[in-house]
Amino acid sequence: MKYLDLTLPSPAGNLACDEALLELCEEGKEGEILRFWESQELFVVVGYANKAAKEVDLAACRTASIPVLRRLSGGGTVLQGPGCLNYSLMLRIGESGPLASITGTNKFIMAKQKAALETLTWKAVSIEGDTDLALGRFNAMEGLKFSGNAQRRKRKFLIFHGTILLRFDIATIEKYLRMPSKHPGYRRDRGHEDFLTNLNTEAAAVKRAIQNEWEAMEVLRDVPVDEIEELRVKKYSTEEWNFRF
Repeated sequence: MKYLDLTLPSPAGNLACDEALLELCEEGKEGEILRFWESQELFVVVGYANKAAKEVDLAACRTASIPVLRRLSGGGTVLQGPGCLNYSLMLRIGESGPLASITGTNKFIMAKQKAALETLTWKAVSIEGDTDLALGRFNAMEGLKFSGNAQRRKRKFLIFHGTILLRFDIATIEKYLRMPSKHPGYRRDRGHEDFLTNLNTEAAAVKRAIQNEWEAMEVLRDVPVDEIEELRVKKYSTEEWNFRF
């Protein structure tokens, strides 16, 4: 597996990069890829089927000039920015094995992410819902979410990507995101500040742990720059895509 540590200047460019890499693999031009990125500006990203007006305080985002974008995968709405590390896995779908189904993919990848990240904290790491990682769940205490994840499947390859809160300003989330319309049972209707937590670990250590778990040591050198830019301009920068629901 190859890896790419690349953060592009704009939120739209970073979302476009994920899709371009998935298409690169789907077309047989690359094998499996692990990518890392971390936006240096705040922006909201909704899941593919989310209704932006239902999940986001659009007026507050407009006032603060915070972009609201849509990604290609499912899952919930998140606020991105400094201190929020993103990873993306482009993996080959086999006719059999754990990646042959949505449920199998979730279980397989979340187990590997848990194994990688629990080496970086003294707290217990648990898999919650379908694709959350949480800290501190023991006895009757509910876990605090620090990572949410989602997938999108093509015919030959899938993308499984997620965010890891490292040192993110969680209090900011309340300003721009509403309570999610759908949430896992372990949330127990907790607000963002009571439900989320930071891993409080350096990004470099997290990257190393995930790279080691996935054995992603070769650098991806042929980045599809033109394809990324086309997707950024024609898709991820348009209201037709970002506010389609």
